[in-house]
Amino acid sequence: QDERNQVLTSYLWVRQAWLDAHLTWDKDAYDGIDSIRIPSSYVWRPDIILYNNADDRFGGSMETNVVLRSDGHIMWDSPAITKSSCKVDVSYFPFDGQRCRLTFGSWTYNGNQIDLRNRLDTGDLTDFVENVEWEVLGMPATRNVITYGCCSEPYPDVTYTLLLRRRASFYIFNLLLPCIMVSFLAPLGFYLPADSGEKVSLGVTVLLALTVFQLLVAESMPPSESVPLIGKYYIATMTMITASTALTIFIMNVHHCGPGARPVPPWARRLILHHMARLCCVYEVGESCKGPRRAPGGQVGRGDSGGPGESLMEGEVGADAGSCPRDRCMCHHKGLLRNVDYIAGCFRRHRASQRRTGEWKKVAKVVDRFFMWVFFLMVFLMSVLVLGKAA
Repeated sequence: QDERNQVLTSYLWVRQAWLDAHLTWDKDAYDGIDSIRIPSSYVWRPDIILYNNADDRFGGSMETNVVLRSDGHIMWDSPAITKSSCKVDVSYFPFDGQRCRLTFGSWTYNGNQIDLRNRLDTGDLTDFVENVEWEVLGMPATRNVITYGCCSEPYPDVTYTLLLRRRASFYIFNLLLPCIMVSFLAPLGFYLPADSGEKVSLGVTVLLALTVFQLLVAESMPPSESVPLIGKYYIATMTMITASTALTIFIMNVHHCGPGARPVPPWARRLILHHMARLCCVYEVGESCKGPRRAPGGQVGRGDSGGPGESLMEGEVGADAGSCPRDRCMCHHKGLLRNVDYIAGCFRRHRASQRRTGEWKKVAKVVDRFFMWVFFLMVFLMSVLVLGKAA
């Protein structure tokens, strides 16, 4: 079956039988000869053709012999290779089934001249040769009597409906499974460290791979309005990967915000650094998901040193408590104290900027992990939905 051009090629044996009263003889007068084989061109033949023929060379059956019996019954068994038009519905490709009709009827004789009937209710599939892509479920036959607008006489025809079901194993292993595996790679882009420089390139590579698979599907499908099921899956996955790549760019911008960034807002610190971090199990080295966490905002505990300025002030208080002699204590020199205060202020500002940068990196990491699980869930649901709809 040529799905792109919607043409079905069939190898058939067309069996026709009729009664010709002018071709009878007495078999006893001819040594008991009951039947003879003569060329079909020597006798009258009904002009039965395939109505929905799609072949460029509109030809009939092969010129084979007919079996002529003494009572006038004629049997014409002729092999034929037909090309018929078949409307292809690829909505559930590659888990689809097709119904292709073969309509046979007379071209010039109406129903009052030829009463066309089918001997069997179904086509004879005894000698059917199995196809590697399609499985034949049956071939029922129906007789229709149609009155066309041009003529008042009825025209009977016999329509054989070929019921086909696609063998989807080839497409599952070559188109569907690679797409599912590539789709599960896309959320892993959120797991890559932001400093690796490969987050965006992974998303773009996965997007290009899916584009190649979609082109392979589009080349074999007819250009119709109905989008195949696997094509919908490709489009949904490509949309998801595009969204994940855009989110990755935004998260990398948050990660590399720099020391001049504003502090993390309180709502973001409470929602992202506390609730979402615990939900996504994002923790620093030495911490665990279930253990006590540092308070958001990076407050320094008792064991942390407050910097050179704080140490200096503690030394000054200690010097006052120990009644350091004024002439020997260097802490009372105003110039030296001013320089030390300047250095301590620089250290405090540097530590504050580092704390802000670390908080924004933590925010980017938590958001990365959150979207990774969200997109993993989306890929899983889409895969289950496609397989379930196909079933």
